[in-house]
This record gives sequence, C-alpha cells and structure tokens, in this order.
Amino acid sequence: MLIKIMLLFLGAMALLAMVAKALLPKVRSARGRCPACGRPKIGPGPCPCGKH
Repeated sequence: MLIKIMLLFLGAMALLAMVAKALLPKVRSARGRCPACGRPKIGPGPCPCGKH
C-alpha cells in the first residue's frame, strides 16, 4: 500500500513538472549574459571579459 502511494505521488510530481515546464516562461533569459562573450553575468557588475 505504501509503495502505491509513493508511486502515485511521484507520478503526480512528474506530471506537475511537465505541465509547469510547458506553460511557464523560461526563467533564464539572454539578458543575463554578456553580449560580447556570452558568459552568464552574476550580479550587476561588469563582465570579467572587460568588454561590457
């Protein structure tokens, strides 16, 4: 009985994750990357490449 409950729970979580991934917009966008080198920027400071 416990195994059935765990499998149902995991199935529901997987279904919820698939629906959320399809409906919600992407969290990461291109604006978090340096336009010159393409590396992800962390924080408001300049990129380590020195171009932007």
